Formats: sequence, C-alpha cells, structure tokens
Amino acid sequence: MKRMTTAALLILFTFLLFAGTTLAGMYGQQKVVYHINYDNPQQQAGALRNIQNHINAVGADNIEVKVVLHGNGVSLLTTPDALSATKLKQANADDQMQARVDGLKNQGVAFNVCANTLKGKQISRENHLYNVDEADVVPSGVAHLSYLQGQGYTYIKP
Repeated sequence: MKRMTTAALLILFTFLLFAGTTLAGMYGQQKVVYHINYDNPQQQAGALRNIQNHINAVGADNIEVKVVLHGNGVSLLTTPDALSATKLKQANADDQMQARVDGLKNQGVAFNVCANTLKGKQISRENHLYNVDEADVVPSGVAHLSYLQGQGYTYIKP
C-alpha cells in the first residue's frame, strides 16, 4: 500500500510539474500594462492579486508587466501618514500593500506614476510615496498607457 501511495504521489507531482510547464509555454512571451486610476483599497489589492496570478500562469521569465497609476490610483503607493498633506481621499500604502508591491517588484513588475497627478494632487514623490524612484515617474499616465500599447503591451484594467 505504501508503494502504491508513493507511486501515486510521484505520478501526481510529475503531472503537475508538466502541466505548469505546458501552460507557461502555451501562453508564450507577454507584455502587459495594468491601468489603475481608482482609490478603493480592496479593488487595488484585487488588481495586485490579478497581476500575481497572471505571472504565476505565464511564468516570470515569460512576462513583462508594467502598472500605470494616475489620478486616484496613486493612492496605492501613498503612505497613510502623508494623506493630510495631499489632495487624495485615500492613502493605501499600508504595510500589507507595501509587501504586495515589493513582492511584485521583486518579480520585475514596474510601477509608473503620473507626474501630472503628483503635481495636481500635491503629492511629493520623495515624502509621500512608497518606494517610487524618479525613473518611475512618467510625464502623463494616459500618454504612457497609449505609448505602451503602441509598443505591443496588452492593456488590462482590473
């Protein structure tokens, strides 16, 4: 009985390993841009889960993911202690959101933030946002979305 159980587990493991490899190969290389312009923290967390599920299905080596944040979507990276200094209604970069963002960044996901939004909502990249470098800021979020689509990125609005 023990041999049968071991054999069954080995067969199941082999099947799962093969199935995962087949699915990743089935999807091929992908370039994707996720668009976030809403401030609901549950919706934002759901979008980050979608991104992680997408990476899991395709394989981290087979996908290039960019997230473009503008308008109220910048709240995803705004730290709660900075809320009163900005014109945002939400600041969702609490410890849990920061961990999700870090996990995605560690897999190569790029987060781009709209400079127009930073100016209009009085958000300081250095003082109000979590882990946003100067190179992460784009002149216009919507123009960057259009540019990326022109470069072959698939547009997704979760």
